[in-house]
Amino acid sequence: MKSEILLSVIIPTYNCDRYLAQAIESVLGQSFSACEVIVVDDGSTDATAEVLQRYETQIRSVHQVNQGVAIARNHGIDLAQGEWVAFLDADDFLLSNALEARWAIAESCLTQPNLGIVHSGWQRVSVEGEILVTVEPWQQVPSLTLESWLRWKPILPSAMLFRRDWLVRSGGFDSQFPPAEDTELVLRLAHMGCEAVWLKQITVSYRQHPDSAMHKGLPQARSLSAVIDHFFAQPDLPDPIRWLEPQVRYNTLIWIAWYLHYTGHPAEMAAYLRRSRLYSNHSLMEAIVHWADSFTAFSRNWGSEFDAAELARSAEWKGLMSGKG
Repeated sequence: MKSEILLSVIIPTYNCDRYLAQAIESVLGQSFSACEVIVVDDGSTDATAEVLQRYETQIRSVHQVNQGVAIARNHGIDLAQGEWVAFLDADDFLLSNALEARWAIAESCLTQPNLGIVHSGWQRVSVEGEILVTVEPWQQVPSLTLESWLRWKPILPSAMLFRRDWLVRSGGFDSQFPPAEDTELVLRLAHMGCEAVWLKQITVSYRQHPDSAMHKGLPQARSLSAVIDHFFAQPDLPDPIRWLEPQVRYNTLIWIAWYLHYTGHPAEMAAYLRRSRLYSNHSLMEAIVHWADSFTAFSRNWGSEFDAAELARSAEWKGLMSGKG
């Protein structure tokens, strides 16, 4: 029996019995022992209950009617006893010493009362767990501020550690923005004054598969767009952040367009690229060059190949080049 719980690991799960055991085992195998594991089953209809039964003496598990990952994570926050909270999606898994390394950073910053997030790197892996690409966001975003969260959005809950007090004060995840509720929460926390630091280490494997949130196509695109709309609708934003709005909207719309191209929605891709021109002074040809360069960079960062020639042959891209969209 642990004498003190310093950290709570919350694993929300929905019909993820194929991967859940590996996620749980990756936490139980950590060198950091002053932690608890809370699994929130969001109304699964597969064999999740049978998987959880195997660990009933080692973890806490609760079942709720299916309400989505935001509510499941918030349920876990309510149950958590640790001062710090780590979220781990059921299809991801921690690397060795991940929690110990994150905790060391949190503990070293105890004199910083506003510190509420420790963020780290991750590796994208295939369904079988093979490494596709290593992501070290601090290379592009050396400091985590409200401005850099807005500009780059280097957010992956499974790679982050949150001070529970900040989560409670903020009200937790907002279920209005699935599946981009994690981005909305981090922007809200940063706006509240929550500070974040990097742990420059890869700590988690982020699994890519057809059922993951990042393969949800249109819902993901619409959700991220809604999050940005919601953020800039706030009346109390500081002027330097307000002045960033056109640039943030422009870059976000281009990323959404690439993501829609990546997930097979060419018409919607073209629509978002057309929208992006509302926030830029680029000429049409300058915009097209920038879009193509951005698509190449986004694909490289995602660990996938970008076929520029194939895109150029598409009717949607030809329509954009003609100015007709």
